[in-house]
Amino acid sequence: MISQVNSANTLAELENIKVNFLGKKGVLTLEFAKLKDLQGEEKKEFANTLNKARDEFNQAYQVKLKELEEKALNEKMKQNVQDFSFFDETSNLGALHPIATTMDKIIEYFNSLNFSIEKGPLIEDDFHNFEALNLPQNHPARDMQDTFYFEDKTLLRSQTSPVQIRTMLSQKPPIRMIAPGAVFRRDFDITHTPMFHQVEGLVVEEGDKVNFANLKDMLENFLKYMFGDVKVRFRPSFFPFTEPSAEVDISCVFCKGCGCRVCKQTGWLEVLGCGVVDPNVYNFVGYKNVSGYAFGLGVERFAMLLHKIPDLRSMFEGDLRLLEQFR
Repeated sequence: MISQVNSANTLAELENIKVNFLGKKGVLTLEFAKLKDLQGEEKKEFANTLNKARDEFNQAYQVKLKELEEKALNEKMKQNVQDFSFFDETSNLGALHPIATTMDKIIEYFNSLNFSIEKGPLIEDDFHNFEALNLPQNHPARDMQDTFYFEDKTLLRSQTSPVQIRTMLSQKPPIRMIAPGAVFRRDFDITHTPMFHQVEGLVVEEGDKVNFANLKDMLENFLKYMFGDVKVRFRPSFFPFTEPSAEVDISCVFCKGCGCRVCKQTGWLEVLGCGVVDPNVYNFVGYKNVSGYAFGLGVERFAMLLHKIPDLRSMFEGDLRLLEQFR
């Protein structure tokens, strides 16, 4: 039987040999059935002989099976061979979307500073999206969010800040994280779309180790990494979840701070918001005796400035004339 295995030329032929030898009605199976009529030492010797024959067959079978499988694969590859000389070397190549490359660049920077990447659900509840961020039911800032609500009071998250809350509820300080992802608001014009991307960051330490000076230094270095040799300024602002809060501007990348239509002749472009985490936020997550700061930015805004794209909506229209520029 082993000689038959060695002389098999196809997988089907090899399988038939296996069935004839080891199948329910195979030669070896019928021999094993004779054991019930034997006794003592004779039965033991006969069983050993059959087991040895089975092992030798299986060993020869596996060797031949591998050989025939490789043979079949090679034949199939020969049939499917492609002549790449027929392909045009000047064919159009794909490219990463400018939003994707901008997001990657942002994440790369914070990864180098040992920030973890945290994610959360796109469908949120009111507690994580608003209340735990110090926006109670009657807070006027809720009107600014233009939120997509569902009937059961769940909603499409309007910011990635809920990921910060979920992280603090599941982890103890120190926390050093960013939350990149899609968010949703009821807005649509040349600088807004109903779906866009944010990266929000959070740093929390025990005691009073973290302050606004740490935040300022980190963001200045980050913005110079993203936009090169730009000036950075911080303006007092208001966010419900940080106090004190600030808007951050960079010198206009289009006119180098001289004043143009894009920066409305001011020489400055607003790029992100930040601040020291409000103590009320810590109360919602059960933190005591901690300090920290948070910041948030719009990825599309950064992409528009990096690549000088005038209309935000064009990045979502799939126009190849735009996308081909980023090959």
